[in-house]
Parts: sequence; structure tokens; C-alpha cells
Amino acid sequence: MANSTAGNAPRQQTNVPVKRLDADLPLPAPAHAGDAGIDLHARVDALLPARGGRVLVATGIAVAIPVGFFGQVVPRSGLALKHGISLVNTPGIIDSGYRGELQVIMINTDPVNDYQVKRGDRIAQLIIQKVVATTWQVVEELDGDDRGGGFGHSGR
Repeated sequence: MANSTAGNAPRQQTNVPVKRLDADLPLPAPAHAGDAGIDLHARVDALLPARGGRVLVATGIAVAIPVGFFGQVVPRSGLALKHGISLVNTPGIIDSGYRGELQVIMINTDPVNDYQVKRGDRIAQLIIQKVVATTWQVVEELDGDDRGGGFGHSGR
């Protein structure tokens, strides 16, 4: 099953059942055709205090992500840039077996201004991706380059 738009490579379609827990909220949807992220909306009003205030915000939906796929809940870049709003555990992983309401742990990094989340606001994005099965092979030595110190060792 492929979906294609002019000038773009075909995109795989995957059916993800969604249960509306609040019929007054919009269904999750990408803002623009071809977007990877699907906008999630706040089910409730919530106040995020400045200087690290955190709140768990419900989205009003539950999903049945197919086996072989998972979801990543990621921040909206506009909220981060304009208001210092991000997610505490980003990306948040939604496994295929989870059937509860999707909830987003938001944080306000602004040093001065509180942030008011309003019911219906777009608060995060959900990205559906394929799972790559992994098996571990124990070896004595690893092939390839040894990058040594890790963090910060590739320069500025």
C-alpha cells in the first residue's frame, strides 16, 4: 500500500485505530500534507508555572498502534521557540500494546512567564514508526573506529 504525491517518493500507509475519549476535540491530524508529526490536542486547561513547572496533560484519545510499529510523542517546535514549552521525556514512547489515553508530560522552561494550556490547544506531535527487531551478538572486539571519549569529542 503506497501513497504518493507529485514530486515525492511513495509513503507507506498504516491504519491506526483511534478511540475518541472526547468527541468535542479534533481527531489527531498532520498540520500539512506530508508532515511526519500528527498534532495532539489538550483535553483540559492546565497552567504550567515558570521555572520548570510540569503538568500531565490528557489528549482525549487512545490508539491501537499495530504490532511492528510504535509511537513517539515529541514537542512542537513553535511552543519551544516562542514560549519555552517542551516535554519532560522526549521522545515519549508509545508501545503497540498500550491502549490507555495518550498523555503528555509538559514542562515550562521559561524563567519568568507561566504558560496557560487551553483545552483544544495543539500540545505535542505523535510520530508512528516501524520497530526494528534487534538481536544482540556478544563479541570480544567491536569493528570500526573508536571515538574515544564520546560526548564533545568530535569538536565544536
